[in-house]
Amino acid sequence: MKNFSTVSARIAVAALFTGLLAIPAQAAKKCEFRANAPDQHTVVKGDTLWDISGAFLDHPWCWPQVWGMNKDEIKNPHWIYPGQIVYFDRVNGRLSLNKPGSDGGANGNNRLQPQLRTEGLGKDAIASIPSSVIDPFLTQPLIIEGDELKTAPRIVAAQEGHVNLGKDDKIYVRGELNGVSSFQVFRPGAPLRDPVTNKIIAYEAQYLGSAKVHAEAKPGSEVHTMIVSSSKQEMSVGDRMLPAPPTAIRNYVPHAPDQMVDARVLGVYSGVNFAGQNEVISINRGSLDGIDVGTTLQLHTLGKTIRDTTAKSGPKNIKLPDEQNGTLFIFRVFNKISYGLIMQVTEPVQVGDLARSPE
Repeated sequence: MKNFSTVSARIAVAALFTGLLAIPAQAAKKCEFRANAPDQHTVVKGDTLWDISGAFLDHPWCWPQVWGMNKDEIKNPHWIYPGQIVYFDRVNGRLSLNKPGSDGGANGNNRLQPQLRTEGLGKDAIASIPSSVIDPFLTQPLIIEGDELKTAPRIVAAQEGHVNLGKDDKIYVRGELNGVSSFQVFRPGAPLRDPVTNKIIAYEAQYLGSAKVHAEAKPGSEVHTMIVSSSKQEMSVGDRMLPAPPTAIRNYVPHAPDQMVDARVLGVYSGVNFAGQNEVISINRGSLDGIDVGTTLQLHTLGKTIRDTTAKSGPKNIKLPDEQNGTLFIFRVFNKISYGLIMQVTEPVQVGDLARSPE
């Protein structure tokens, strides 16, 4: 498949997997092995499961289905380390961490797991999506939904003599803390409108830094004292706060959504109008629509509506077919919006394009 990319380094999703797994009889046709699949692959540093699976399978995203992983295993996959060898058992139609014919699984009755290390679990394991690409989308409040903007605590004053605030500065905040001590500071940004309804469904947020509670408001006062703990951009009076998110999950397992998803591309986050491979986009569907971390969708270019001047009854408007042009991997999910990394693409992706359940 021809790849359209504006990023020179190839970035793909990594996940952690189980060992000897038979192909279910009901496996979808798209999860078949490639005709030219290799006999084995030695895992090396920098490998990703997406790449490894792509060497064996026609469609790398569906490897959990082919390898028979259940929901619990998808949520809590095992680590895989450099040096392990993935074998293709052609006789039994399986992938294995044991050489075909060895005692480790020749009869195909045992389900083997990759070697686990009890010390420093995961330290040397194959990495997930490279942090340089998605860290800002994992740790910063880039999407503000519902009433979060109205109820978010806000900076009402700064330390005397300070107009633009930075690290270690003291700030005064008004609003409910609800027992939270660590916050991220943001500035409300542009509204995000649903491409279909044109209604505002969320707001982008400009991440400014973080702050920690120094002293909560005393009885009779509404003002809390905080200290700026990190600063990406200067803060000022009127900027808002959200609780710092929990540590993000970084090891993902691709899977089709449990229910049909028909989404549209909301935004492109590379500073341009079109997105290519290894770039991040948002879609107008989230957890309320059955999407979770690891959901994999097919991207489609929205077919244009044209004037058919060849119709015998006279010119008529007709819509051209939507054309599949890539794969989208979801790595962060909000209620109504999700972020995805474009894994493979043949044509540029733009706002309004489609993201659907794999066919």
